[in-house]
Amino acid sequence: MKLLEHQAKAQFRQVGIDCPMGRVAHTPEQAAHVARELGRVVIKAQVPIGGRGKAGGVKLAGSEEEARRAAEQILGMDIKGYTVPAVLCEEALEIARELYLGVALDRDRRSLVVMLSFAGGMEIEEVAETAPEKIAKLWPDPFAGPQPYEIRRLALDALSAVGGDEAMPKSRLLVQLVPLVQSLYALCQRLDATLCEINPLVITATQRLIAGDGKIEIDQNAEFRHHDLVKELGDDQGAADSGEDRLEVEAKRRGLTYVHLGGDVGVIGNGAGLVMNTLDLVKQHGGEPANFLDIGGGAKAEVVRNALEMVLLDPQVKGIFVNIFGGITRGDEVANGVIEARDQLGIRVPLVVRMTGTREEEGRKILEEAGIVPAISAPEAAQKIVELVARSGERG
Repeated sequence: MKLLEHQAKAQFRQVGIDCPMGRVAHTPEQAAHVARELGRVVIKAQVPIGGRGKAGGVKLAGSEEEARRAAEQILGMDIKGYTVPAVLCEEALEIARELYLGVALDRDRRSLVVMLSFAGGMEIEEVAETAPEKIAKLWPDPFAGPQPYEIRRLALDALSAVGGDEAMPKSRLLVQLVPLVQSLYALCQRLDATLCEINPLVITATQRLIAGDGKIEIDQNAEFRHHDLVKELGDDQGAADSGEDRLEVEAKRRGLTYVHLGGDVGVIGNGAGLVMNTLDLVKQHGGEPANFLDIGGGAKAEVVRNALEMVLLDPQVKGIFVNIFGGITRGDEVANGVIEARDQLGIRVPLVVRMTGTREEEGRKILEEAGIVPAISAPEAAQKIVELVARSGERG
């Protein structure tokens, strides 16, 4: 779950991190009203993606009329596939220096890492690739959190990487930076976030540290602990604003483990490892998987129907590969479930079912009699569905 900038900054303010004054506007008139109150403002597109400035989604406005024109230009524009529904209008800062500060999940070390760089204001991925020495890192004890002496050392390491800085005396910088880092780290832990990022963290002309931008990404598996945020972002508009794929939002509503991949071969299996292997087989035979969908241990008729209906909500799907390993689940039950679902849903795209395990022969016979392509091995099934999808594409 990705929070928009104004939502991230609301979380920052709750833990005492300074942010510019500002408000969200959904119309040019609202943006002009904010500019009347605040004076010189920055108008920023509220979409869950970076690179807004390069795309024209961030504009400076020195008057009400400039704010209105900037909002007119930004509202409704497309930025990397996201339509801008609102803009954040906030006071323009007098910037002396831009830093980068982030707390992220380091999956290799299985812990949170604090990152600080005086190369802020840029895409940190670019800095990490071209000048990794400019990013100082700290892996705090998860129970104790970052200690003041560790943060001071982190800041000095980041300073030495750029040869010092004259925007703020070291002592003043450290006094402000220590509690800010501790607050951001605690917020990341409290929200079960995989990323809490301030880029840029602005050193103002008056030597204050202020969050010029904000990004928060919350682990989807922890949403049940954050009902307040889920409620705020859970409707269709919120899902779109938070960057969640609409198909994945619908799958979540149905209680399905689903990831949208964008290809044309729908994939259903029972078990995450089996589904991952199925995706690889489809790719190996020249196809493009449309999704990952794991129905778990059961393959009853209602479960299969729900899964097939979910896959078919994707208009790109031109064929479906069902790969079932039958242990407790019997092959004939799977076959009957697939047939029932096909008939109820009126499925017209090619459907290939591979099953192995208990009563697999009976299941394949039932499928064949019903006009559904059965397969003994997963590679055979993958080859069949890719061929059938290719033929349907030629006919189309």
